Amino acid sequence: MPAEPQSPALPDRQVIQGYGDGRFRISGSVHAGPVIVTIYKVFAWPVPDLSALTLESLAPAREAGVDILLLGCGATASMVPASLRQALRKEGIALDAMGTGAACRTFNVLSAEARRVAAALMPVS
Repeated sequence: MPAEPQSPALPDRQVIQGYGDGRFRISGSVHAGPVIVTIYKVFAWPVPDLSALTLESLAPAREAGVDILLLGCGATASMVPASLRQALRKEGIALDAMGTGAACRTFNVLSAEARRVAAALMPVS
C-alpha cells in the first residue's frame, strides 16, 4: 500500500491509514475492494464500478446520518449523475466526488474535526 494519508488518531474513530493495490488499511485492518467508511464503522461496498452507483448502494452512509459524503472514484475524479446528487441533497447530504486518495485524506481531516462525514471509496491499483 504505497499511499498513506496522515491524520491524528482519535479514540474510537475510523482512520484511513493507507490505500493501494486494491485495498485499504483502516484503523489497523485491511479491507479488499470498495468500502464505505463512516466515522465509527467500515462496510464492504458491493459496487463493482461507478456505473453501478445508486442511491440504494449508498445506504450505509445515508443511514449513518452524515452531512457530507465523499466519493472516491479511483485514480481520478468522475462525474456523478445529477439525479443522484439531487436525491442525496434532498436528504441533506452533500456529495463530493474526487480521486480516492483525495477522498481518504479529506475523510481523515473532516473526521478529526468531528464532522458528520462518510466516504464511499473505489480502490486504486
